[in-house]
Amino acid sequence: MPIKPACSGSCDCSNAKSLKPRVEPGRVVAEDQVSAHGAAASSEVNGLWRRSVFRIPGMDCPAEEQMIRLRLADAPVTTLRFDLPGRTLIVDHGGEAAAILSRLLPLGYGAVLAESEALQQGEAPAAAGANDADEARVLGFLLAINAVMFVVELGAGLWARSAGLVADAMDMFADAAVYGVALYAVGRTARHKLWAARLAGVLQLLLALAALGETARRMLTGATPEPLGMVSIAVLALAANVACLWLISRYRDGGVHMKASYIFSANDVIANLGVIAAGVLVGWIGSPWPDWIIGVAIAAVVLAGALRILRLR
Repeated sequence: MPIKPACSGSCDCSNAKSLKPRVEPGRVVAEDQVSAHGAAASSEVNGLWRRSVFRIPGMDCPAEEQMIRLRLADAPVTTLRFDLPGRTLIVDHGGEAAAILSRLLPLGYGAVLAESEALQQGEAPAAAGANDADEARVLGFLLAINAVMFVVELGAGLWARSAGLVADAMDMFADAAVYGVALYAVGRTARHKLWAARLAGVLQLLLALAALGETARRMLTGATPEPLGMVSIAVLALAANVACLWLISRYRDGGVHMKASYIFSANDVIANLGVIAAGVLVGWIGSPWPDWIIGVAIAAVVLAGALRILRLR
């Protein structure tokens, strides 16, 4: 529908109606008050405030949500409300909705503007600040856990001749890099956080390629992994990742750097379960194929995540 002209907010106009989003009650699954940079940017667009509803058919999981958060990190936005089942995003922003849509279109999720109306003066919420000291402390723990597990898994993977463990070790290192750049981003502007996320994407890309290369080498040599070693180390890695997930769970709706850290930790738990299952299958059928398959799968997940981040401009 056409975008209606926004009230400048300089008068006591009562005709500027607040938007009533067509989202079923209880279906909004995430809400994020973005950084103070976004609120400041909003004040630079002549005080215009709008609430826009976007239909995004390709948004159905936290990975797409994270890409959208990153894409809008330095936009004049105060609030994002995601309805993943309904493929809907509600944005409170400064300026015109077309500018927000132009940021979403390059992601390739099929975003379309459904509605956009002006907010009344003072209706747009202020951005909420995060507890930077708490974030930094948690990210420091996460960085240490993942760095230690990278060394443990890499050594065990080489000893047990397991492509799955080596790939999971690379994933651990990628996560350590993510937590490191997220730690750098704490307390900085949205642009710094976006830059940190992109750096994490580059590191993930390099590590994913290294894991794929190692898996290919294992397949060429035909080495059969040690199933007991695979399962034992994978269980240890699972415990480490569950601890990381618990530590960061209360920050999952924070800035883009914290949201990325939560998603990566959740994906790691799934990868650990895959390595455990592969180890059991190797011991059961006496074939290295389950190990090779999980090695390729983990590397592919890391590679896909890296490419999604690097698509951001």
